[in-house]
Amino acid sequence: MMQTITHSWFVQGMIKATSDAWLKGWDERNGGNLTLRLDEADIAPFSADFSEKPRYIALSQPMPQLANTPFIVTGSGKFFRNVQLDPAANIGVIKIDSDGAGYHILWGLTDDAVPTSELPAHLLSHCARIRATGGKDRAIMHCHATNLIALTYVLENNRDLFTRKLWEGSTECLVVFPDGVGILPWMVPGTDEIGQSTATEMQQHSLVLWPFHGVFGSGPTLDDAFGLIDTAEKSADVLVKVYSMGGMQQTISRQALIALAQRFSVTPLQSALDLYH
Repeated sequence: MMQTITHSWFVQGMIKATSDAWLKGWDERNGGNLTLRLDEADIAPFSADFSEKPRYIALSQPMPQLANTPFIVTGSGKFFRNVQLDPAANIGVIKIDSDGAGYHILWGLTDDAVPTSELPAHLLSHCARIRATGGKDRAIMHCHATNLIALTYVLENNRDLFTRKLWEGSTECLVVFPDGVGILPWMVPGTDEIGQSTATEMQQHSLVLWPFHGVFGSGPTLDDAFGLIDTAEKSADVLVKVYSMGGMQQTISRQALIALAQRFSVTPLQSALDLYH
């Protein structure tokens, strides 16, 4: 028996990622969004499930680099916790048209639902990560990771300082995100402006903080993007506890971070490494 698209690896992957993120407490109500870049070969076996008359929506700015590219995306106003209950109502497969000016909704997003309002930020960030990773990065997750948000109220919103503190908060952090953490000023969400600023940071960093709001993370797979944020959030959780207990009395030294980078063959963000000894 031929499987339907709801049994595909990418729909099942979205169900798991959105459910896991909600259980973490990162995606209250309709908070957060998730996109995954697909190939034509991924969706071709499920063409029988596609809409006979796919809805077309124009993009606010052309994305020719993504022409003819399919994505699976979460919907605007949709709750992560409900994706597992009714995937077709809460997520959808879209395909950018041949000139990058808009997209068709091939499957899902029923009852005239539309993709996340953060779609411009996601697509611009996909473009940036394609360039930065030679096409390896395919997943982008935005969520409201509690402790990372909390730290933006306490630490100076400075890339090098935030990166260094997260590296010190958990030994594995430098290995998982040696490229550091990009940080934006507070900006209105859902706009091309925040999308472009995020994409600019994504050219250098796989993780970007939106102060007082949340975080963007990218990776080759949904697991990678989720795991990246999860790792940073664990470190932030440790740091919140440390600062609540009066602050650091000792920490991972610069030389220890250098040794860690050498052991795992990663190149850490030099400016964060050199911030202090």
